[in-house]
Amino acid sequence: MLDWLQRKISRRQSLAKAGRLGVIGAIGAAAGFVNPASAASRAATKGRKTMHGGANRTVGRVDHKRNGFDPHALLTDWERGEVTTDADGKRVREFEIVALDKDIEIAPGLFFPAWTYNGRVPGPALRATEGEHIRLRFRNAGSHPHSIHFHGIHGASMDGIEGAGMVEPGDEFIYEFTAEPFGCHLYHCHAIPLKRHIHKGLYGAFIVDPDPGRHPEQREAALSRQLGTAENAHWQEMVMVMNGFDTNFDDENEVYAANTVAFAYMLDPIVIESGRPVRIYLINVTEFDPINSFHLHANFFNYFDHGTTLEPTLRTVDTVMLCQAQRGILEFSFEGFEPGRYMFHAHQTEFAELGWMSFFEVRA
Repeated sequence: MLDWLQRKISRRQSLAKAGRLGVIGAIGAAAGFVNPASAASRAATKGRKTMHGGANRTVGRVDHKRNGFDPHALLTDWERGEVTTDADGKRVREFEIVALDKDIEIAPGLFFPAWTYNGRVPGPALRATEGEHIRLRFRNAGSHPHSIHFHGIHGASMDGIEGAGMVEPGDEFIYEFTAEPFGCHLYHCHAIPLKRHIHKGLYGAFIVDPDPGRHPEQREAALSRQLGTAENAHWQEMVMVMNGFDTNFDDENEVYAANTVAFAYMLDPIVIESGRPVRIYLINVTEFDPINSFHLHANFFNYFDHGTTLEPTLRTVDTVMLCQAQRGILEFSFEGFEPGRYMFHAHQTEFAELGWMSFFEVRA
C-alpha cells in the first residue's frame, strides 16, 4: 500500500508540473485532452465545439464505428444467447465468445492495444435467468492463453484457471454450469499475469435475473428485474463497467471511464425519462487502483450489494465505493425533478478529470 501511495504522489506531482494538460504531457495532446485554465488549451480549442462541465475534457470524437462498439449501445446491449430445452425439460442458454487482439480508441486519437471478448471492451453483457443451464463456447483467436472465469457458482473444472478451462491460442473450451445466484456479476480472464489480462480488456458483465417462481414473497421485485416482463419494461436499465487504461504500461492508469471511452456520457448525456425509475448494474474492473466509485449529483439511490438480494443493502445514499470485481445494483428515480442535466462521476477527482465524468439528461 505504501508503494502504491508513493507512486500516486509522484504521479500527481508529475501531472502538476505538466500543467495537468489532460491525461499526461506525453500523451495528452495526442488524446485531445485539454485543460480550460491553460493558454495552450484555449488556443487549441478556439473555434471548436468542446465539452463543458468544468475540469478536464476532450476535444474531438471517438470513431465508434471503427471501434465496432458504441458506449451508448453498450448500456442496454444485453446478450441473451440462444435458449433451448434439454431432454429433462431444463432451459439451456448458450453463448459464444471469441478472444481477439484489437486496437481500440479510448479517447479522441488515443488508441489502446486491447485484448477483447467478441471485439469489444467490456465484453458482451451476458444475461440469463436464475436456474438456467449455461453453456458457453469459448474460442481463443488471440495471441496469448486466455480463459473465462465467472463470478458465480460452478464446479472446479469450470473455474477458468490453469487446468480448468485455460485455452491456448487456436483452441476452444465449453464452460457449463447453472446460473446462480441471481445478481449483478462479472466474468474475466484468469490467465497469468492476471493484472495484465484483466487490464487489457478481458472482462464483461454477467447478469442473472431472479426467477420469480423461486421468490413468491418478493415476486413483484423479482419480476421487475426479469428482462422481458411488463414489470421490467417500466424500468430504465443499463449496465456500466468502470474501467481504466494504462496507456504506457507503467502500472498506472492514464485514462478512466465507464464503458471504456473517456467522457462518452458527458459529450452525449444519457437520456432519462423522469417518469420511469432507473436501474444501473454497476461493476468495477479498474486495475492498478484499490477502489473506484460512483457519485450521483442532486439525487440519492438505493444500493443492492452484488445484486443478490431483492431488498436494498444500503438506502438513500449518493455515493458508493467499490474495490475491483465488486459490483451492485443502483435504483433511483428523477420523478418530480426539473428537467436538465444531472452529473454523475467517480468521486476520486483524478479519475473524474481523466475521463470518468458523465451526465444524465432528464426529460419530462
